[in-house]
Amino acid sequence: MTVTRLTGDDFAAHLPALADLLVDAVADGASVGFLADFDHAAATAWWRSRAGAVADGSLAVWISSGPAGVTGTVSLAYAEKPNARHRAEVVKLAVRRDARGNGLGRRLLAAAEEAAAASGITLLLLDTETASAAERLYESAGWHRYGIVPDYAADPAGELQDCSFFYKKLG
Repeated sequence: MTVTRLTGDDFAAHLPALADLLVDAVADGASVGFLADFDHAAATAWWRSRAGAVADGSLAVWISSGPAGVTGTVSLAYAEKPNARHRAEVVKLAVRRDARGNGLGRRLLAAAEEAAAASGITLLLLDTETASAAERLYESAGWHRYGIVPDYAADPAGELQDCSFFYKKLG
């Protein structure tokens, strides 16, 4: 598997694969902002709406790929406010169900962390569903939970779930 940051030019070509990943994550119950009726057309439209941010560099998107195609993604959203330029948010980490269990989520997360540090970011933030596999990944990768908000977001089935908020200081 290779992990590659998409350029603005690459991004459009990868929209179908990114949409597939997002649909797969929602179908598997991941609380990534969408409900169960989420389909490929809606996922494509959502990703397409991010094209401007990818082109201007305020959103960095990585994919993992191999012989089976695109298997994972992670994004890094850079803060827009002048007083927040030292921080960024890790968003939409997803690995296709048939590619899980091989450390790919950890590799994608590391790619985002390394790029953030190289660009001068000293603080990363993220949120995830409490007691999820993602939460265990972040804890094992050195992230620090600073709080849990009850009933923060609905999962794909529409059930409200608690959300854990994490930070990581970069060297």
